[in-house]
Amino acid sequence: VNNYRQSDARGLYDRLELKAFAIHSEDIAMCGQIALNGAPLFPADARIITHCNTGFLATGGVGTALGVIAAAHKNRGVKMIYADETRPLLQGARLTAWECRKLNLPCKVITDGSAAYRMATEKIDGIIVGADRIAANGDTANKIGTYGLAVAAKAHGVPFYVAAPYSTIDTTLIDGSGIPIEERPAEEIIRLG
Repeated sequence: VNNYRQSDARGLYDRLELKAFAIHSEDIAMCGQIALNGAPLFPADARIITHCNTGFLATGGVGTALGVIAAAHKNRGVKMIYADETRPLLQGARLTAWECRKLNLPCKVITDGSAAYRMATEKIDGIIVGADRIAANGDTANKIGTYGLAVAAKAHGVPFYVAAPYSTIDTTLIDGSGIPIEERPAEEIIRLG
């Protein structure tokens, strides 16, 4: 960008715009393929837990994990989507629940801490989440709460899936120890209103 003279600004803008549209089109195609590939993972009338926001608000297409859930619902029906609230910013409660309403998907918002209880007390057919970053060995980083959800899923024998495009994979990282985990300001959880 810095190598362009002022007279070349329009040409640079045009090239950047074309690249942006190409990236957007690629994301739409990837999300659609993720949805098609992931939908058969869930049985008819599935009960599914998801964490954070992975729908059309988070991507250029139908979404990653929520795209899979929507495709599963279209193919065989989903009995219930349990959307973790995803503290402290409540992306699940605010965004995923809204997207589910827009898509006419059955959805209940649950507290992050109650997901393990649901696994212990009722049939959960699977958990599906997105990813912020994936290391070369498959280690995955996502929003806080995902790790605990994965551990609970393993303890209860519930399948746990990650739906992510290849652009999320970082082959320069051997494992997840090199992925920085976002830590939010304490005020987000101690201040009310």
